[in-house]
Amino acid sequence: MSNIQKTGVLLLLLLAVTSCKNKDNYTAYFGGEISNPRSEYVIFSKGNKIIDTIPLKENNRFFIKFDSLTPGLYTFRHDPEYQYVYFDKNDSIMVFADSKDFDQSVVFSGRGERKNNFMMELYLTNEKDREATYDFYGLEYRDFQRKIDSAYALRNAFYKQKKDIINWSEGFDFYAKSRLNFNHYTKKEYYPYLYARRNGKEIASKLPAGYYSHRSTIDFNDPKLTDFSPFARYITAMMNNMAITRAQKKADNVQENTLRDNITKLKIADSLFTNEKIKNQVLNNIAFSYLLEDQNIINNQQFLERYMELSTDNSNDNSIHKIANAIKSLKKGNELPEIPLVHPDNKPFDIDDDIKKQSVVFFWTSCAHSHLEMVYMKINELKKQFPDVDFIAINVDESKEWKKVMSQYKFKGAIQLRAANFEELKDKWVITKINRTIILNPDGSIKNAFTNLMNPDFAAELK
Repeated sequence: MSNIQKTGVLLLLLLAVTSCKNKDNYTAYFGGEISNPRSEYVIFSKGNKIIDTIPLKENNRFFIKFDSLTPGLYTFRHDPEYQYVYFDKNDSIMVFADSKDFDQSVVFSGRGERKNNFMMELYLTNEKDREATYDFYGLEYRDFQRKIDSAYALRNAFYKQKKDIINWSEGFDFYAKSRLNFNHYTKKEYYPYLYARRNGKEIASKLPAGYYSHRSTIDFNDPKLTDFSPFARYITAMMNNMAITRAQKKADNVQENTLRDNITKLKIADSLFTNEKIKNQVLNNIAFSYLLEDQNIINNQQFLERYMELSTDNSNDNSIHKIANAIKSLKKGNELPEIPLVHPDNKPFDIDDDIKKQSVVFFWTSCAHSHLEMVYMKINELKKQFPDVDFIAINVDESKEWKKVMSQYKFKGAIQLRAANFEELKDKWVITKINRTIILNPDGSIKNAFTNLMNPDFAAELK
């Protein structure tokens, strides 16, 4: 669809709202079209709180009127993708997106379009900039600083130009300036430990005084930043930097110690954040990432003891407590927790009864075609080495999308299954990364519940 056609579609949708503006209240409208949809709805949220689930109707369009919508930053999600949208008072915003290339295709129209299109343009520019910056981290300090300052100057000029033209609100400017600055600050935090990793020597002690002066300009306890991804990315980079550079001062090496560094991150978060909600969320993010990377049971216990001491999040839906309990149930020799699985013809598959050989369980999604193709190349290699091993592919898409992809591909070498309830699969088997792989013994018991089919030494685990 051309840009002109996209604009035409959005303008047609706007006809429903242009006569309904009421500047005396906080009425707002949101709608649009999702091309090549992967599900039947769009989720509209504020932070982690879902405000509404909006169904896709004729021609994959959606529309909702809010009788009262507080100005601020919101997200719209069409799983697995999401983006931000900022509403000022009485905005009527339409969005076009194509799920096949979600971020690149997002176009806003209507009252409030210009500021949101600017934010998308800045986001896409930062994404390209991040890829280009990858090679900078091995440079000596002056060259590194010169390159990132040059990039920042260009982005800042673009920001100032658009701000003058659009004349957006102070509320929106907070997020626009934050996206601009946190992208720059994150590079500065990455540099010391990525330089050490690239070059095998530290540079942290050679950085000039004032290198981290940006930290003093950040209000780490501002609730407006809690759920803003550029802030979350910056916090992750900063705490990695602080933890690893502290470790370098104690020992003459640049190797990361996962348990040590993550416990250090917990301590940093505890001292840095006074806002209880923000602190708990950062502690949860640290714990979430760590528990999925290090599956050493002893390490997990040490880490969780420290996490429990610092976190005040005792809610029933605390995901860290759930993950910790689930990981314990996935120890070597245990049986996998029961999950309803079905074949493409909807015939049930029972892990307990239908496993007769050593089996490799892996996962895939139609959202990652390159991953899917690489996985099957690897399976074809492994099948030649291990003809007595079964490979079980479990799809994590909605049923409609799964069957569509199954009709397009002629999969060979693996038993094709889908979980009837993905949320149950995710919770009980701790499936949060698509490259997660589970190896089962011939009796169905767990041999290794936390491995990766694409690891270079994976074949050794099947011997």
